[in-house]
Amino acid sequence: MADEKQNDKDQAKKPAAKKPATKRAAKKPAAKPRAAAKPKKETATRGKGAAEATSKTADSKASESATSKAPAKKPAAKKPAEKKAAAKPKAEAKPRAKKEAPERPVVNARARFVRVAPRKARMVADQIRGLPLEDALPLLRFSTRSAAQDIRKLIESAAANAENNHDLVAEDLLIKDIHVDEGPTLRRYRPRALGRATRINKRTSHIAVALTPED
Repeated sequence: MADEKQNDKDQAKKPAAKKPATKRAAKKPAAKPRAAAKPKKETATRGKGAAEATSKTADSKASESATSKAPAKKPAAKKPAEKKAAAKPKAEAKPRAKKEAPERPVVNARARFVRVAPRKARMVADQIRGLPLEDALPLLRFSTRSAAQDIRKLIESAAANAENNHDLVAEDLLIKDIHVDEGPTLRRYRPRALGRATRINKRTSHIAVALTPED
C-alpha cells in the first residue's frame, strides 16, 4: 500500500505532458483575409455620414424655427412712379392749348458812319419809335433837324426791302425798333489866339431800324 501511495505522489509531481502542436493549430482561429478589414472603414464613414446628416437636420430645424419666429413680410407699397403713370392718362385727356400765332416777320436796315452826332439822332429816333410808316414819314419830312432826313432815307430803304424780299405792303408796316449807336469820331483842329490849337470832334453814328407788319 505504501508503494502505491508513493507512485501516486510521484505521478502527481510529474509535470503534465505537453499537448501536441496539431491540437494548438486546430484550436487557433484561422487568420482573416485583409479584405475583411474594409467593413470597419465603411462603418466609420457611415458613422460620419450619419453624423453629418444629423447635423444637417439640426440646422434645417433651426432655420425652420427661425423662419417661423420671424414676422411675415408686409406687401411692398406701390411706388409713387406708378401713381404718376396712372395719372398721366388724365392729363392727356385735357384739351390741348391753342397753338400760338406765327411770329411776324421783321425787316432790318442799317446805316453806318452817318455824319450826325448820336445825341442829335436819338432825339429824332425817340419821336418815331412805335409809329406806323404812314405817320412817321410825314413827320420826318417836315422836321427841321438835320438827322431827320438821314433817318427818313433809312426807313424808306427798309420799306423797299420788305416789299421786294418779303412780299409785304409798305403801308402796313410799323417801326418796331430804332436805335442809334456811336461811331468813330473825326478829329479836326482850329487855330486860336496865342498860337494855340483847339480840337473839333466831328462825331458819327450807326443807325439801325426794324420794321414789322401791323396786327
